[in-house]
Amino acid sequence: MLNLSITLEDSVREQPDRTALVFGDLRLSYSLVNTVANQVANLLVSRGVGKGDKVALACPNLPYFPFVYYGILKAGATVVPLNVLLQPREIAYHLADCEAKALFCFEGTPELPLGERGRAGFDQAETAEHFFVLPAAAFATESEHGETLWAALDGMSGEFSTVQTAPDDTAVILYTSGTTGQPKGAELSHLNMLLNAMVSDEMFPGGEGGDVFLAALPLFHSFGQTVVMNLGFRRRATVVLIPRFDPGPALELMRTENVTFFAGVPTMYWAMLAKIHADGDEVPTSLRVACAGGASSPVEVLRDFEATFGIGILEGYGLSETSPVASFNQLGRPTKPGTIGTPLWGVEMRLIDSEWKTVEGQGPGEIAIRGHNVMKGYYNRPEATAEVMNDGWFRTGDIATRDEDGYYSIIDRAKDMIIRGGFNVYPRELEEVLITHPEVSLAAVVGISHDSHGEEVKAYIIRTPGASVTEEELIGWCRENMAAYKYPRIIEFRDALPMTATGKILKRELR
Repeated sequence: MLNLSITLEDSVREQPDRTALVFGDLRLSYSLVNTVANQVANLLVSRGVGKGDKVALACPNLPYFPFVYYGILKAGATVVPLNVLLQPREIAYHLADCEAKALFCFEGTPELPLGERGRAGFDQAETAEHFFVLPAAAFATESEHGETLWAALDGMSGEFSTVQTAPDDTAVILYTSGTTGQPKGAELSHLNMLLNAMVSDEMFPGGEGGDVFLAALPLFHSFGQTVVMNLGFRRRATVVLIPRFDPGPALELMRTENVTFFAGVPTMYWAMLAKIHADGDEVPTSLRVACAGGASSPVEVLRDFEATFGIGILEGYGLSETSPVASFNQLGRPTKPGTIGTPLWGVEMRLIDSEWKTVEGQGPGEIAIRGHNVMKGYYNRPEATAEVMNDGWFRTGDIATRDEDGYYSIIDRAKDMIIRGGFNVYPRELEEVLITHPEVSLAAVVGISHDSHGEEVKAYIIRTPGASVTEEELIGWCRENMAAYKYPRIIEFRDALPMTATGKILKRELR
């Protein structure tokens, strides 16, 4: 028996009255979070959802996220977190691909009409049976989009005996596109997720009197889920939720809540430093640990942060397929800015060539990873799994070097992936959507460097003969058909694109 929900349950046993979540004026104890999670588990069981079933969750960083996440786990089901920026077509694809039986969906706001999109996506997905609205107004029992969580939980017991799951049962399916086409679901077991949170927890020593984590990273993303929520709950920390990162409010919360632990992507650090330097915002003094991942931090940002905050940023590396943390600049060892550190406890890394042969010395080579953190495989995709797995090793597609002390440094990303503001954007997926536009003949999407987002998405388009679509019109169409973090902000029309003899577009000539 091993269930990832133990990160919550063990803390409830030890410190039921400790504050688990802070959201605005709300302060919720561990016992309250656990009680609502038990009600969610009872609700699922009452609707015929149980062991091995998939349940999707589309929700920003709100108390609903842990309520539902741990409730799904307690019921023995698998959580499928969805990016809150997905459009209806994309939501329908995810629900169908993982065969989800239920979707818990935040009602949304005028700026983020998630309830509307979620309902439209749910209605297109044949396997999905239950739609629960997480209302925007506290404890609301009605919504135009369907049954609300509070109405559904009415009369549900706050006691629940967690369903026995095996270490290798799937706890979470995280969607990632890898480097090709449609998103694939990486299946992560209870053991994968739990050990990743535990080993990460031991890397960052706790403070006396407890820790306060700022949850600015989206919890639907593997980094926020493991390093902020699961690690924070295991540590009995207080997790302060921000639904959408904004540097001013984030700095204010750090000061007012005495935040001790912050995990973010490099653009978040960049934005907070810019705010401090431009507006003279006061520097929080409580921060003890700052860690970064998702993309490599510019060395200038690392230097500036250490000079401003008095502590260094610890950089690490991982992927959805590795639960996610694989390597880190670990406390107790020298930190090497610009590197992704050394492998975690229980994890091996090596550099390989295209034939899986080990590359000796400093490389470069492609990073391969083996250990307790590596996924079971891509859900229902044996061929895609076989492409990246070999004898327990997972090939990442990321090219790196390794120094004499065993520290790795990423030099090039998997093929052509774009990282915009910490989100992975996969050009081929966008190209496939672009080509469905009646006036687009061919599309090539690349990342170009951008001061604040790291990279911006640019599309080169060859129009169909006689077409008259403009840049503005096509960008508007993309905005309607792709998630907000994905769609190209820049479009350039061309008569031809550079190609190889076999007809492959030479993207390196377009960047």
